[in-house]
Amino acid sequence: MSISSNILAFASAALIVASCMSAGHAQRAARATALQASVVKACGADVKAQCAGVQPGKGRIRACVKEHFKDLSEPCQAVLLKAAAVGKACAADIKKNCARTRPGGGRIKACMKEHLADVSEPCKAVLARAAAGRT
Repeated sequence: MSISSNILAFASAALIVASCMSAGHAQRAARATALQASVVKACGADVKAQCAGVQPGKGRIRACVKEHFKDLSEPCQAVLLKAAAVGKACAADIKKNCARTRPGGGRIKACMKEHLADVSEPCKAVLARAAAGRT
């Protein structure tokens, strides 16, 4: 996994799950692809610039991004804040519905997509706000 894709995996997964909450089945794939592209566009260069010497794995990229958050561009900061809001509101839902799912390779994202009907109201609310472009 590349340096930028490692930290962006969480952000894009959160936004993709958010897009599925408000989109019809036929629109999901296109919207998910567009959201992934927007995350990479917003943060890819920033993460590469700020964390170029960091070896991916064991949370090192995430720690680097957190350490250099103020140095990231405004669009990247906005995307990461949105993802953090989704993560905070949906952490219990992920634990409940995807406890046996091994992280990585999009497995948590796929699990959450399968369990969208089972998520809590607070998680649904933040997902809907994220899909609408609000946090």
